Amino acid sequence: MKTKQAILSLIWAVGVPLVAAHPSFAHHSRAMFDMTQNVTYRGVVKEYRWQNPHSHIIITVGPDAKDTSTVGTWDIEASSINIMVGQGWNRMTYKPGDPITVVAHPMKNGSKGALLFYAIKPDGTRLYRAQHRYASEAQ
Repeated sequence: MKTKQAILSLIWAVGVPLVAAHPSFAHHSRAMFDMTQNVTYRGVVKEYRWQNPHSHIIITVGPDAKDTSTVGTWDIEASSINIMVGQGWNRMTYKPGDPITVVAHPMKNGSKGALLFYAIKPDGTRLYRAQHRYASEAQ
């Protein structure tokens, strides 16, 4: 009886955390983004959401954009606060109305969203989403 209880306890101790962790793996998938493309969006910050699990920069690209495919309002997904702090970001990095250039990976389905690679501030400073790089982020 003690052996059976020990086995059940082990299954409970190991199995439950693995099952519970599974949704978080799916949450961090990059499958919806075209990681082979780096698109440049030049516009104005509409909203800067400094939040977990992912910060977001909502930008508006005007009709006078050099690349007309980037015209519109875009939700640029970034990383968590702790990762971005390590890359030089803070809650005051951007505010509505600030000019911004973003290099990002667009959504595969063509919707107005993208995964941040890096942002360029008006002084030319590059702020990266994270320290690690995907194959298309060799720059």
